[in-house]
Amino acid sequence: MKAMLRLRMSTSDAHYGGNLVDGARVLGLFGDVATELLIRNDGNEGLFRAYDKVDFLAPVYAGDFLEVYGEITNVGNTSRKMIFSCYKVITANPEISESSASLLKEPILVATASGTCIVPKELQRKVWIN
Repeated sequence: MKAMLRLRMSTSDAHYGGNLVDGARVLGLFGDVATELLIRNDGNEGLFRAYDKVDFLAPVYAGDFLEVYGEITNVGNTSRKMIFSCYKVITANPEISESSASLLKEPILVATASGTCIVPKELQRKVWIN
């Protein structure tokens, strides 16, 4: 099972000089994708138990547009193993003007991670609402 989010980083996401967004913001987005995956799979938000690995590969700035992907790779009794990736697809160009941005020809991989989420057995359910 897979899920994807697309969103723009704002100046309120910037944590450091030069409008740099901190890595914790990207981890929060991985958590949002994990929540969606758990709801789709189990009908419950579950809990993020642990990250096994996190790699930050490129900077993210206010004004950048990100696509965040997640996938459940293994389903245990209560555990759900997941992998995540985050790509920059549009980059801000503040040196040109405050509202300038460019669509990237190739997305830039900015972070990857893997982790485990838990959904207690008594909270797992399959519910489809139309």
